[in-house]
Amino acid sequence: MLRNLIAYLDSVKSRDPAPRSRAEILLYPGVWSLAFHRVAHRLYNARVYFLARAINHLSRFLTGNDIHPGAKIGKRFFIDHGFTVIGETAEIGDDVTLYQNVTLGGTDPANGIAGKRHPTLSDGVIVGSGAQVLGPIHVGPRARIGANAVVTREVPEGATMVGIPARQMLVDVTAYQREFLPYGTPCSDCYDPEKQKLELLQCEVQQLQKRLAELMQERDARSVAPGEDVPLFQERGRA
Repeated sequence: MLRNLIAYLDSVKSRDPAPRSRAEILLYPGVWSLAFHRVAHRLYNARVYFLARAINHLSRFLTGNDIHPGAKIGKRFFIDHGFTVIGETAEIGDDVTLYQNVTLGGTDPANGIAGKRHPTLSDGVIVGSGAQVLGPIHVGPRARIGANAVVTREVPEGATMVGIPARQMLVDVTAYQREFLPYGTPCSDCYDPEKQKLELLQCEVQQLQKRLAELMQERDARSVAPGEDVPLFQERGRA
């Protein structure tokens, strides 16, 4: 047990340069919230729901993190800072890192898998500050989710997601090959004004192309007599 604790503290230190010793990491609210959750989860599995919930509320009061007792969490899970919310049916793999104000939230149970309302995070996933991962979606291994991104669709393995709604971005190979990328995205790419302008233009072009395709479909769907030409746009009130 002591060996497992030391291995866990070392894994946290490898992801956070701030602590000077293992003892300092023991003061982290994310470490304590995980410890409380381990106890609450066992009680939840034993169907001692009230006591499991009581420990959950105590943990939220002391650490600021709200992890439902039903959530399944793997090894070496780390919440940096706090104020994170993890729902009941969320599943988290090994070596996952969440930064502050992250939500693994649920959606309408009628959408997706019955009874599964929250996301599944595979091994090595990094979720940046303020990100929202919503619904019974799957986030692939080593995927990275940037700060304040809102993810509502499946995330491929190794993908880096940014924006609202989240979309996949290209990452320099030197950054992609790094074992751990703080906050999930390379900051030089996130705050490059020229790159942001280019992405906005690309988004506008895509929207215009989509609208043009819709108009072409509307034109083709109309019943046109042989030899008759119907204009693409018609004024209101005219036949």
